[in-house]
Amino acid sequence: MADDVAPDQLSYEEAREQLVEVVRTLEAGGTTLEESLALWERGEALATACQGWLDGARKRLDEVVEADRP
Repeated sequence: MADDVAPDQLSYEEAREQLVEVVRTLEAGGTTLEESLALWERGEALATACQGWLDGARKRLDEVVEADRP
């Protein structure tokens, strides 16, 4: 996993895919506590980045709808 890139520098798709991989790894187990904590923190940052993308898309859609209203 390319976790050397800050989550806010990733596209939505890249951040989501990394988040899926983090969840898979955590669910599979077999990691140390330190590794699990690092994965959890990375997952939180990725989830925040994804939510930012979704919020931005929602805002743009709302603006388009508002602009089309008479």
